[in-house]
Formats: sequence, structure tokens, C-alpha cells
Amino acid sequence: MGHKPVVCAAASVIPVPSAGSTDTDSQALLDALRADGHVREQAIADLHGLLLRGARFEVRRRRAMMRAWDGDDLDDLALQSADDALVAVLAKLDAFEGRSRFTTWAYKFVLLETAVKLRRRPWQGRELPLEPEQWPRHADPRASPTDDAERTELLAAVRRAIDDELTPHQREVLVAVALNDVPIDVLAERKDTTRGALYKTIHDARRSLRRRLEAEGLVPASDKGEPR
Repeated sequence: MGHKPVVCAAASVIPVPSAGSTDTDSQALLDALRADGHVREQAIADLHGLLLRGARFEVRRRRAMMRAWDGDDLDDLALQSADDALVAVLAKLDAFEGRSRFTTWAYKFVLLETAVKLRRRPWQGRELPLEPEQWPRHADPRASPTDDAERTELLAAVRRAIDDELTPHQREVLVAVALNDVPIDVLAERKDTTRGALYKTIHDARRSLRRRLEAEGLVPASDKGEPR
């Protein structure tokens, strides 16, 4: 069954912004969203239509990556993205500072919602791989025998350090995101945590791994590429 939209279609009482819309159009929509009664209801319908067009555009742009999906699935995902973006925009109207057109600002919400849902969709009903599905291959046809041997040694040291230095939680998160390409928002949802918390876990895990590799002389201690 398709996703039920949060607003219904209705005739506009203000101009619906388009690619050639002016700042006046954007301001009219913003003012109407802050009004009461029928004017606000129609403005919400207009905004939802704008966001739905943005979501469908983003879905079409990424369609090559989603060949297994049928058109109904994609349109339902676009509708869900528009609905969720609408709720987010209405909740944050006071945060709009006028540094860009209102429509440009609102579009960012739907592009984000669509991108997140597209990343999550392939993982629905799928168990997250928290163990390495495949460690990086050490062979590189462009590398010299010496370089290839050094890379093999480094990869082996990283694998040992992951087992020895990381907590079970750090290991699961790092392996899922870095090795198995699990989107971080999918992992956050499954683990009932936040993206920020997971980013901190990855940061701490990488710092622990670097310390271990520095102690083994496999990376220079003077390298400032990883924050301490």
C-alpha cells in the first residue's frame, strides 16, 4: 500500500515557486506558511508539491543505482521524503535567516531526506554485517614487490590491532562502516543511537589503531593526519 501524504492536493492561492521563481515568490510562500487558516493550508500544499518535485528529481538522478526497484517503490519513497521534509521545514521556519531563497533552503531538507531513505532502502530486512565480509586485497598490479609486501604487513597489523585494541562496540562500528559499507544512518537506526555518537566511536577507534601502528613503527609518529 502506498504511503499516505500528509497534505492533499488543492488549488494554489499563491504562486508555486519554480526554477525561475523570484525572491518575491519565496517570500510570499514563507509569509503564507506563517499565516492562519485557509491561506496556510494552501501554502502547505504548495510547499509539499515543491518538495515532492525535488524528491522525484533526486530519485530519478540516482535511478541507475536502483535498477531492482519498480516505479511504485520509487514514487512511494519520494512521497515519504517529501512528507518528512515538509514536517522538518515547518518545524524550523524560525531558523530561516534569509541568506538564500526560501525555496532553496527548503529544498535542502528534501534532498537530505531522499538521500537518507535511498541509502537505507537496500538494507531493509537485511541483517547488518558486523564482521568483515572481505578484508582488502593486498595485491596491487601497479605496486612493486617491496611496496606490496609493506602493504601486506600493514594490513595484517591493522587486523591484529582491530582485534586487540578496540572494544567490541568500536570493532563492530568500524567494521560495519569502513569495511562493509553500511551507511552510518542505517547503523545509527539499528543500534538506536545517533550519527554523532557513531562518528565519535569511529574517531576513537582510529586513534587507538594509529597508536598501535605507531608503536610498531608502521606509521610515522610525526604524522598529524589523525587527530589525537
